[in-house]
Amino acid sequence: MRVVFMGTPDFAVPTLQVLLDSRHDVVGVVTQPDRPKGRSGKLQPSPVKEKAMEAGVPVLQPEKVKDPAFFPELEALQPDVIVVVAFGQILPETVLNLPKYGCMNVHASLLPKLRGAAPIQWSVIDGDSESGVTIMQMDKGLDTGDILLVEKYRLAPKETGGSLFDKLSELGGPLLLKALDLAEKGELSPVPQKHEKHTYAKMLTKALGEIDFTQSAEVIERLIRGLNPWPSAYTHLAGKMLKIWDADVVPSETKGEPGRIVQVEKDSFMVQTGKDLLKINSLQLEGKKRMDAESFLRGYTLEVGSTLS
Repeated sequence: MRVVFMGTPDFAVPTLQVLLDSRHDVVGVVTQPDRPKGRSGKLQPSPVKEKAMEAGVPVLQPEKVKDPAFFPELEALQPDVIVVVAFGQILPETVLNLPKYGCMNVHASLLPKLRGAAPIQWSVIDGDSESGVTIMQMDKGLDTGDILLVEKYRLAPKETGGSLFDKLSELGGPLLLKALDLAEKGELSPVPQKHEKHTYAKMLTKALGEIDFTQSAEVIERLIRGLNPWPSAYTHLAGKMLKIWDADVVPSETKGEPGRIVQVEKDSFMVQTGKDLLKINSLQLEGKKRMDAESFLRGYTLEVGSTLS
C-alpha cells in the first residue's frame, strides 16, 4: 500500500519504523510544525519528523490540517491509507475520505475506555489492571470510530506512565501491519464502539501532580506512578518543591493530619494520608538530583511531626 503517516511525538516513532521496514511504501509523513524548545527557544523538529528525514521520506507540516491549501499536497501523494498515531489534530472529512482504505488510528487504550489526549498515564492513575492498543477506523469524532483490532497488555504491579508508554508504543506497529493485511484481503470486521461506556483521558498538566494527602495512600501511589516521568507528582517540604518518584502503600489504622510525617527509618519515611500510610522510597528535593530516600535522609534531617504540604 501507499501509506501516508501522520504523527508527532516519541510514541509514534516505533510504528513509523515498522512501516518503513515493511513491504508498504511510506510516501509521505505529516507532522506538527517545528516548535520552540528550552530556554534558547530554538525550533525543534518533532521526533516523527526526525525519523522521516533520516529515512528520506517527504515531510509536510501544516499548521492546521483543515487549511484548504494543505489538502492538494496530501492528495498529490495518492495514499491508499493514512495511518495516524498521536498526531495532535482532528482530521476533516475531506482527509478522512481521501484514501481507499480510509484513516486508521493507533490508539493507546482499550477503546471506548480512555478516549482523548493522555490514555496511557490515566490508565495507571485509574488503577486499571490492563491496557492495550486499539486500531480504529477513524471518523469525524474524537476516538469514536469502529474498532478494527485490539492487543491487550496486563499492567505490572509497579507500572509507571513511562514504562507503559514504552510497552504500548512497541505494540502498535505489528498490530497495524496485521490490520493493513486484512484490509487488503477484505477481511477486516469493524466493530462499533459502545459509546455509552466511554471514558475520557484529559490532557496532563503540571498542576495535576500536586499531591492531596487527604486522599488514600492507594490513590496517591497510583498518581505518583502515572505521572512518572512527566509531569511528576510533587508536594512541598519546608517551602521547597519535593517530587515523589516512588512510594508504597502501608496499611494502617492510625488517624492523623494528612501530610504529617509519622515515622522516619534509615531508608524511607512514612506519611499520613486520608487512609493508610505512604512510604516514600525515591524523591527529589528542589535544586537536587533524584535519589533514593536512604541517600536523602543521610543528608537531610527529617523530623517526625513535620508536614508535607
